[in-house]
Amino acid sequence: MKVGLIGFGKTGKAVASVLLQSTEVNLQWVLRKTHVLEHRSVPEFLGIDSHEPGLIYSIEEYPAQDLLKRLPVDLIIDFSSQEGILYYGEAAREMGVAVVSAISAYPPERISYLQYLAEKTRVVCSPNITIGINFLIIAAKILKKIAPYTDIEIIEEHFKAKPEISGTAKKIAQALTLPEDDIKVVRAGGIIGVHEILFGFPYQTVRLRHESISREAFGNGVLFAAQHILEREVGLHSMEDLMLPYFDTGSSCLEDE
Repeated sequence: MKVGLIGFGKTGKAVASVLLQSTEVNLQWVLRKTHVLEHRSVPEFLGIDSHEPGLIYSIEEYPAQDLLKRLPVDLIIDFSSQEGILYYGEAAREMGVAVVSAISAYPPERISYLQYLAEKTRVVCSPNITIGINFLIIAAKILKKIAPYTDIEIIEEHFKAKPEISGTAKKIAQALTLPEDDIKVVRAGGIIGVHEILFGFPYQTVRLRHESISREAFGNGVLFAAQHILEREVGLHSMEDLMLPYFDTGSSCLEDE
């Protein structure tokens, strides 16, 4: 599968390293706003032995349609910004190129635009595309259905300079129908990201906790999305949609009797 990556900051570089080491995808190009590193080889820059082209281009060098015709891909992976999708959206929609958008927080008008793109192509939208976080959200929703009477607290921890509540914490609150104002926020040091959901039962406590050890975790999530999205129908999908089939274990406690 040929893929293109938009965004080459700290997370984009970590994702690119995971993509280059995978045998299931082929990184054709990386797109960024600036001319810094333009036409450099991503494998060479990251010190990874790979025969994939992975050249870096500036967003000003090609209109998206020209880029996709010149260097076609099956999937665009977006780790840029809220505005990044406006560069490639129409071209992806017209040419049927799938999109995995991992932007942490989109305003309502961007969500509407994603829905518009999904009328003609496959789109995955996830503010946190790590497998662990999305597993945590599904597990939390199931537990809340089992025990709706429990007390639930959401705690998120990030690096000192992060000003706003994380988009992931907001997504967790939304999934559990809890007010965002109740999210407990911790800012300290260089924490990459910790999200915890505490379920307080009368006689027991359950804690669902996810900690990002390195940004390469986002690359693992991207690979999972890439492996599954092309099998799906045209439309807007979440990581939860892609992961839910795995919760059907196909087993029962009665099977051994």
